[in-house]
Amino acid sequence: MTTVLIVDDHALQRFGFRMLLEQHPDLTVVGEAAHGTEAVRKTAELRPDVVLMDVRMPGMDGIEATRRIVESGGRSHVLVLTTFDIDEHAYDALRAGARGFLLKDALPDALVAGIRSVAAGDMVIAPGLTRELIDVFSDRLPGRAPGQKRQLAVLTQREHESLTQREREVLTAIASGWSNLEIGQRLSLAESTVKTHVSHILAKIGARDRVQAVIFAYDTGLVRPARPAPPHAVSAGRRGPDALPATG
Repeated sequence: MTTVLIVDDHALQRFGFRMLLEQHPDLTVVGEAAHGTEAVRKTAELRPDVVLMDVRMPGMDGIEATRRIVESGGRSHVLVLTTFDIDEHAYDALRAGARGFLLKDALPDALVAGIRSVAAGDMVIAPGLTRELIDVFSDRLPGRAPGQKRQLAVLTQREHESLTQREREVLTAIASGWSNLEIGQRLSLAESTVKTHVSHILAKIGARDRVQAVIFAYDTGLVRPARPAPPHAVSAGRRGPDALPATG
């Protein structure tokens, strides 16, 4: 059972999310919050698996609330919802520790799948936004001057040689927007084996999570934009080919 806290300053929006989620027996809405301060308090009190977090709210916004929830060291993961494709606040929320973000007008199935993925420890990026994430977010990582090339993304010969052929295949699949389940099906691997490969890849390239791994893969030329998408990426959300459900 996955427990969810809904955070949004619009009561009608919270009601709509609750009605949607309560149609699924494996999801339980344990509470609602109308602003960031309430979200932080209720997260500590209710310890939900997933906090469905709006970004723009009066008082404490979703970014600061996300930062405080993550810094508390609790078990809850934050999934940010945003209205716009390129939302500066959404990238700030990722930097604050959110496990991903989806667009508010995503299809219901995409939202439900995103919540389940985040509850399982995955990172989820809205369909169609992976390339934009790379273009924008890679220049906003802490400790870097604007426009500076991210050191992580420079593929040295040693790093290249440290990745096995199978690990390169898995990394390519990650950057193409495939989930662990899809990678396993396409490469004839058990999902647990895929997770092990992902862990090894992150360690070898020095990436904190799979978002950084995707940036690494694109910046080093391992993959190129506009790769063919897995079937779910088109059906699971908006219009783009590169949804990124990701297990760390």
